[in-house]
Amino acid sequence: MIQNLLVANRGEIARRVFRSCRDAGIGTVAVFSDADAAAPHAREADVAVRLPGNAPGETYLRGELIVKAAADAGADAIHPGYGFLSENAGFARAVLDAGLIWVGPPPAAIETMGSKVESKRLMAAAGVPVLSELDPSSVTEADLPLLVKASAGGGGRGMRVVRSLDELAEAVESARAEAGSAFGDPTVFCERYLETGRHIEVQVLADAHGTVWAVGERECSIQRRHQKVVEEAPSPFVDEAMRAELFDAARKAAQAIDYVGAGTVEFLAGPDGRFYFLEMNTRLQVEHPVTENVTGLDLVSLQLSVAEGARLPAEPPAAQGHSIEVRLYAEDPSAGWQPQSGTLHTFEVSGVDREFTHGAGLRLDSGVESGSVIGVHYDPMLAKVITWAPTRAEAARRLAGALAGAKIHGVVTNRDLLVRILRHEAFLAGETDTAFFDRHGLDTLAAPLATVDTERWSALAAALADAAENRASATTLARLPSGWRNVRSAGQRKVFAKGDNRYEVVYSLTRDGLRAEGYDDVALVSATPDEVVLDISGVRRTFAVARHGSVSYVDSPLGAVTLTAEPRFADPDSALAAGSLVAPMPGTVVRLAVSAGDSVRAGDPLLWLEAMKMEHRISAPADGVVAELPVEVGQQVEVGAVLAVVGETE
Repeated sequence: MIQNLLVANRGEIARRVFRSCRDAGIGTVAVFSDADAAAPHAREADVAVRLPGNAPGETYLRGELIVKAAADAGADAIHPGYGFLSENAGFARAVLDAGLIWVGPPPAAIETMGSKVESKRLMAAAGVPVLSELDPSSVTEADLPLLVKASAGGGGRGMRVVRSLDELAEAVESARAEAGSAFGDPTVFCERYLETGRHIEVQVLADAHGTVWAVGERECSIQRRHQKVVEEAPSPFVDEAMRAELFDAARKAAQAIDYVGAGTVEFLAGPDGRFYFLEMNTRLQVEHPVTENVTGLDLVSLQLSVAEGARLPAEPPAAQGHSIEVRLYAEDPSAGWQPQSGTLHTFEVSGVDREFTHGAGLRLDSGVESGSVIGVHYDPMLAKVITWAPTRAEAARRLAGALAGAKIHGVVTNRDLLVRILRHEAFLAGETDTAFFDRHGLDTLAAPLATVDTERWSALAAALADAAENRASATTLARLPSGWRNVRSAGQRKVFAKGDNRYEVVYSLTRDGLRAEGYDDVALVSATPDEVVLDISGVRRTFAVARHGSVSYVDSPLGAVTLTAEPRFADPDSALAAGSLVAPMPGTVVRLAVSAGDSVRAGDPLLWLEAMKMEHRISAPADGVVAELPVEVGQQVEVGAVLAVVGETE
């Protein structure tokens, strides 16, 4: 029996495993990097052990440090979570060799499925349908489009879509570099790319006594950069006949490698319903909550039981209702999915019924809380928000409403994109293949929920809240309205920026109420430092306002708006030289494509920046000459640092 469990992971998955341990009366041990010293998972465990350093290679990927931490803390078992060392056969063996219980599949099974090349060959021999492997050196036009994939790892890293042969060499080089950095193995291969495929996966669970469950399928077709964004169970595409075939193929895959524990067999299905094996994840998946919600199972508890040698019942429970999960990321979809970092001042999702446990209603699995710092060392996922309802339409509506009403201050997120997806007529109709973003337009889906009118009203609310704050903190004449004059004079003036939009608010608070230029249809009902109520054309609307430095966060049912107050007097020394390209996020320069003095054309790569486990290409904004290149390979840069200056060709 497991008495004390160490989770060799961080964030929401560590907290998720701890929850099942607490329910079972099992003691918990966390490990944490220096960057995670104040993280919730480190605080919530019974015992926490420091892993010195910040980067994964120094901390969560150091198997010997984690095994030592287990011994030091008195743990008798290790759960790997997902990512990091969860699919590392060497680590699994090290855990077992140390006399600890490994809450995962046999190392041999991990090793077999760790190579996408070898696993596909094995699956084909077991009767599981597969897409044929292509050698990058022998690809022809007839093979296009194709997908370059890393043989090791997952999560969308080391993957590139190629639609013309002249893109292939760069795609292979870039995929190899990213795979080597993320997984320590630069091996890549190619396979045919289905432009409109459905990503459908089957949750399997097997015990050491020969029972293999196919628990249910999930659809995870809406993806960015081959990483899942929305997941649901069951799939709206799968009928009973196809489900039976999927379950049979998944069981064959597990049986072929003598699998024990929880795992996921992933397939890509074409419009005709034919499906092909992609890979098997020999661990718990990020999206496991949707399966828990529709089956009533606690998959983590079952993992623990199987690791202790328990038998599974002959059949899993039947699925009921519908569950949808979205991954809330600190990223900007409209700017090429750039990851974001900074302090998460406020993180509140209203209406949450439970955290880390299944059931009806709204579930939140989060690795962060208000005040958490989102760094550059790890994946930028903040939380998973999951709902269950009797029908798919009800589940989507509940989830969209919860996201739209959430207060998320401090970093840019993909929240508005998620809401637009869940409310999109194609999504509600079940038309959710991997081309969803291309078909419906990322620019449209990533557009803010707040309209320009909402931004205008929010700017007025922010100005009035600022005025109320100034009066509340005034040491003299605090009861006088802001900007009060015995004789009428020019109004108060405040300027806010929202992206490319600029809002100048000029207002006066008079005996007759609010006078604001350009807001003739708006009357002030009340204003406090954190809430402003406006009457807009006879409709009363409430705006919640929070301020951190020069930034105001305004939340209302019309949409969230982040406004930056412009300084009254600009510093001329802060202006950048024309043609400057700055770092969109903190990161490391990993490759240079040019040198100072080189001529470039618009779109040509200048360099690659690695941040949050992904490579980001920095391209020339226009034709010109590289006037300055003040960075070098291996250099750490902060957000806003000048990476290159492209000047006009003489």
